[in-house]
Amino acid sequence: MGYRQEYEKWCNAPYIDDKTKEELLALTDEKEIEDRFYRNLEFGTGGLRGVIGAGTNRMNIYTVRLATQGLADYILSQGGADRGVAIAYDSRRMSIDFSREAALVLNANGIKTYRFESLRPTPELSFAVRELHCIAGIVVTASHNPREYNGYKVYWEDGAQITPPHDKNILEAVAKVTDIASVKIMERQEARAAGLYKDIGEKIDDAYIREVKKQSIHPDIIREVCDDITIVYSPFNGTGNKPVRRILKELGFTKVHVVREQEAPDGEFPTLPYPNPEDPKAWELAVQLAKKVDADIVLATDPDADRLGVYAKDKKSGEYIPFTGNMSGMIIAEYILRELYNMNVMPTHPALVETIVTTDMAKLIAKNYDVDVVEVLTGFKYIGEQIRLFEENQTYHYIFGLEESYGCLAGTYARDKDACVAVMLLCEAAAYYKQQRDWTLWDAMLDMYERYGYFREGLYTATLPGKDGEAKRNAMMENARHNPPETLAGKKVIAVRDYSTGLRKELATGAETPTGLPKSNVLYYELEDDFWCCIRPSGTEPKIKYYFGVKGDSLQSADELLSAMQKEVIRIGG
Repeated sequence: MGYRQEYEKWCNAPYIDDKTKEELLALTDEKEIEDRFYRNLEFGTGGLRGVIGAGTNRMNIYTVRLATQGLADYILSQGGADRGVAIAYDSRRMSIDFSREAALVLNANGIKTYRFESLRPTPELSFAVRELHCIAGIVVTASHNPREYNGYKVYWEDGAQITPPHDKNILEAVAKVTDIASVKIMERQEARAAGLYKDIGEKIDDAYIREVKKQSIHPDIIREVCDDITIVYSPFNGTGNKPVRRILKELGFTKVHVVREQEAPDGEFPTLPYPNPEDPKAWELAVQLAKKVDADIVLATDPDADRLGVYAKDKKSGEYIPFTGNMSGMIIAEYILRELYNMNVMPTHPALVETIVTTDMAKLIAKNYDVDVVEVLTGFKYIGEQIRLFEENQTYHYIFGLEESYGCLAGTYARDKDACVAVMLLCEAAAYYKQQRDWTLWDAMLDMYERYGYFREGLYTATLPGKDGEAKRNAMMENARHNPPETLAGKKVIAVRDYSTGLRKELATGAETPTGLPKSNVLYYELEDDFWCCIRPSGTEPKIKYYFGVKGDSLQSADELLSAMQKEVIRIGG
């Protein structure tokens, strides 16, 4: 069926509500109609994500119902109806509605649901799945995407986002549900009366906060300097406000200043057109407040509080220095590994888990403290998967996991990245360095560069929306795969890892060896002198992402090398 036929079907179907039909009938741009109906919104390995609106290629109650019916079918095939599904949502537009619709579809299929009565961070949903012994979990969020987006992520019983074999099986189950009219639905009152629809909240909150606080290493140091550390925090109008402030207060920090304009939950993000800690424009109000109160550290969590951004004060200039996700992750990794090592409490067979696009500094830090490194594909779900595999196979003790995109996790209480624990540990590290050495976190970062090397990393994103953009993205990946560059930024490409074939090829000899990781549409160029570049299509947005890293002999030289690499990447990314 063509997009026009799908459009007409929605405009006339009795099961489509009048408000949705009015939105569709008001459309006059044929390209807009095509974009809304040329395909079904893709249910990827993590779930759904898309622009809110009417249409098969949009986030709305109907696409959410379709996806949930497929998930319900799979849960029933696994005998998981009585175990139930935990459901959380963030502050975005329609999040309440989508979470409720998902619950009621599951209920109509005889599956219990445990739905948070108000917004909660994504990592708390991951925790709740395991705490309640659920078969699965759903969180309604578009993470750090622009305001017009929303999304729907699926978790399995281990608390991690779905990985093989469940991801493939759920995708197949969802793909089989093609008729909106076939989706089962029931009224909330009926679901409550049947004991299928349950609210959760404070009890899970308390248990989650306890587990986060257990990751603190030196609470005594916090108590000693809590009045001397000034913190500025923005929840970006999302879910982090209550849990982050509660954790900091309970640990003893007394000088926590919250950005007022970005404090209350608000899916319109009035001061944040792009509520992403990676966007410098999102930090303007927080940095203004930091200068006003002379803050030591400036923090911001994205709307679902799984990513954390950081600025730290440079005492020499008085300016606030932005940290990449790699930098903040390295500060936490160094702090945890060093203290466990020095206190002689490092568990046997410790491991740090990182993605293939995370800084290579992590490997040197881990080596310094006799900790093994396990690399995984991009996406924190693969880090969560490793925690489960470590426990099942009794191979390693998980210590810390991180990815370059501002996400990390200390401890195993959750199986997804958690900005709440990252906030706690960065503030604790700030207290430690201030008490022990009169350093800021920027001083600590400079010290790490001196000891481990000046590793710097960057990201370039090519955005290509729509049907034509999808074709361009596919062509760009194929060209990069079959025509690798000989050099980038003056550095020779020495090997190419093609994760779609699972092979690493040395360009000089043609020798091929397995990558050792699952197959994925990802290319990784290994270059001379610890340089690298990785290319992959986004799993949630119409983008191709180019990750790259360099190593210099000073901060200035590293930044110059990074700039040269970025220009090369932009050139090949077009």
